[in-house]
Amino acid sequence: MPRDDVSQAPDAALLALYAAGEPAAARELTARLVPRALGYAARLLADRAEAEDVVQEAMLRLWRAAPGWRAGEAQVSTWLYRVVTNLATDRLRARGRRGPVGTADAPEVADGAAGAEAGLIEADRMAALDAALAALPERQRQAVVLRHLEGLANPEIAVVMDIGIEAVESLTARGKRALAAALAGQRGALGYGEGA
Repeated sequence: MPRDDVSQAPDAALLALYAAGEPAAARELTARLVPRALGYAARLLADRAEAEDVVQEAMLRLWRAAPGWRAGEAQVSTWLYRVVTNLATDRLRARGRRGPVGTADAPEVADGAAGAEAGLIEADRMAALDAALAALPERQRQAVVLRHLEGLANPEIAVVMDIGIEAVESLTARGKRALAAALAGQRGALGYGEGA
């Protein structure tokens, strides 16, 4: 594979190229991994600035691990999610010792050029979802976000969270039930009609 054509390379190959001194590989891997990791961290922490710090630290750890990376042992993205999870958990624990933080810095939802009303409704829906996610116990929130927002499969989530697949299924199911209960009374306010 030519070194300047890294766009089709798997994540592990990009990490190996980075370790060999190829800056284009680092740029490509960063472009692939950071947006999803940042969205995940922001949902866990409900604080965009803190999420950016966590993802930056996680990426630094990935770059430091690159020279000793053993391909085939773990997916790069799964490893990164696990590091982000651990760093976010540490911050949440520290925050618990300091007291609650407001949600003023929660990530904003970008308007996909739909009408202003549609953008406001979508922003309200995302704010309600973020608030309901923030109210979940930490492990349930992690499992629900990884499964339903990040699209990871249960075995990958089990690796990220360092638990069994059955525990992932249980956490996800309990989290979904709690979300449904938290959001049930808001259907009309969020723009969902009776039949929606």
